[in-house]
Amino acid sequence: MAKTIIEMKGIVKKFYIGQPNELTILKGIDLTVEEGEFVSIVGQSGSGKSTLMNIIGALDRPTEGEYILDGISINQAGDTQLSEIRNSKIGFVFQTFNLIPRTSALKNVELPMLYAGIPGNRRTARAKELLQMVEMDDRMSHLPNELSGGQKQRVAIARAMANDPAIILADEPTGALDSATGRLVMDLFHRLHREQGKTIVLITHNPELADETQRVITIHDGRVIDVRPGQGQPPQEDAKS
Repeated sequence: MAKTIIEMKGIVKKFYIGQPNELTILKGIDLTVEEGEFVSIVGQSGSGKSTLMNIIGALDRPTEGEYILDGISINQAGDTQLSEIRNSKIGFVFQTFNLIPRTSALKNVELPMLYAGIPGNRRTARAKELLQMVEMDDRMSHLPNELSGGQKQRVAIARAMANDPAIILADEPTGALDSATGRLVMDLFHRLHREQGKTIVLITHNPELADETQRVITIHDGRVIDVRPGQGQPPQEDAKS
């Protein structure tokens, strides 16, 4: 039986609690993701998907409900433990890449391992291996401003894999890229899923990208309104090429 990586029950998120302008953004979300699944969470602006992403990524805590990530209760975790969970359990990939400027691609990939206390020689060897995997080994010494958008995102994906996380959480990872470059990035996620069995959660407003995942979860007005199977693969014409 597959191991459950994400288990959410009755997740509510409120802001400005007790004030006249109190807002309830998430209104009782139930969500389960099994190990090795590639799922997408889709919704328009204002649907609550960004707030949900922050909770999945342990960047914020729910107001109500229970969240278990890879066997750890996020509700019970203190700030220090949450920081450790973010670094070891979750590999983040953002729309805006979030690479450290004036730091080489290699050092950017090493960063999560530095925080985890991994010795320098092991960090460097692992970072080189990951950059090779995303076909960026010829750009290791380049700074972010010397890389194209697609190259930056590939470095960011390598960095997300640094500590072999339980999940990769990708927030609109192709949003800042042209369609051809976005296709390459999506193909890389498919390869990580297929060859390494990675659990991937893709947050997107793009229904076509969402349909490439194994399961599509639609959020509207803070609630899950639909869960359906996706294609679980890239479009056929791309798959053949």
